This record gives sequence, C-alpha cells and structure tokens, in this order.
Amino acid sequence: MAEGYLTTHVLDTARGVPAAGLEIELFTVAGEERRSLARMVTNADGRTDSPILPKGAFAVGVYELVFRAGAYLDAAGAAPEAPRFLDEIPIRFGISDPEAHYHVPLLLSPFGYGTYRGS
Repeated sequence: MAEGYLTTHVLDTARGVPAAGLEIELFTVAGEERRSLARMVTNADGRTDSPILPKGAFAVGVYELVFRAGAYLDAAGAAPEAPRFLDEIPIRFGISDPEAHYHVPLLLSPFGYGTYRGS
C-alpha cells in the first residue's frame, strides 16, 4: 500500500490571513477524462481537516485541484466584479512517487495566485 498523501494550504495574500471556507475539489485525470475523487472546504487555518488524498488512496498519476476562489472572494468581501477575474483555479500536477508527501498550496489574491510543491 502506498504511504504517500496529498495536502494543501490556502493563504489569502491580499488580506494576510488563511483562506477559511474555500471549497476545493480533487480530480484524477486520464487523457481528456476527469473523475472527481474528493471535495473539501478549508478550515480556519486555510487547510483541510484531513489529507485530500490519504494514504492508501494515493497513486502515481495526473491530478487536478480546483480551488473555488470566486465564491471565497465574494464571501471574504473582495471588491465585487462581474464576472470575477479569478473564479475557479485549476492546478494540474503529476504524482510520480507513491511514497512521498505532496503538498500543493495556493497563494491567492483577487487578481493573482501562485503555487509550488511544498513539504
């Protein structure tokens, strides 16, 4: 059984706080097909309460995290706009080591975002 797992952390860089209440969905990707694996909402620390992809479910492959930023920004009081510049943010990445901890954080503001492979 694979011992690796996947986590995330979302920080609202415009306000300087963790992004609490942001919905995230994880997909597995095979060619043009995407299949939903999990849906979670960030807690007060901007993290999910458990790994998005836990040990035992973790496997080599291509995945996509979709961060529902528009709804979060609306709820957080970001200046309204229609349509919102950033609504859903997809981050597609590969997992090549089934024994590793993959951490894919999101640094978010209303008009930009960044990510990296964390630890």
